Amino acid sequence: QVQLVESGGGLVQAGGSLRLSCAASGRTFSVYGMGWFRQVPGKEREFVAAITRIGGITYYADSQKGRFTISRDIAKEMVYLHMNSLKPEDTAVYYCAASKGWRTPAVIGNYDSWGQGTQVTISS
Repeated sequence: QVQLVESGGGLVQAGGSLRLSCAASGRTFSVYGMGWFRQVPGKEREFVAAITRIGGITYYADSQKGRFTISRDIAKEMVYLHMNSLKPEDTAVYYCAASKGWRTPAVIGNYDSWGQGTQVTISS
């Protein structure tokens, strides 16, 4: 099992920036890639970004391209989500997830482990 703990959420004004962090522990050698998802009440959890553990290949949802950047630090077993030009519609609980392998990184079912989530609130 892989344990994930997110941090870095908070309240930010529109146009501001935040960096979310995800610390992984446990059987991290089994991880193929990591992803960030977000969810607002009453809506489905949606894909934000993903990165492969080896090679650092990145994937983004179209709505985040150019504003969000995912990165990882293998030595520290950390994954980050750098969010810029934040909008009120970015308000959500952001979840970190680990996958043992994917054909499509945006599919929730490809992820085996999830963090507890961190709240991001963007004020207008």
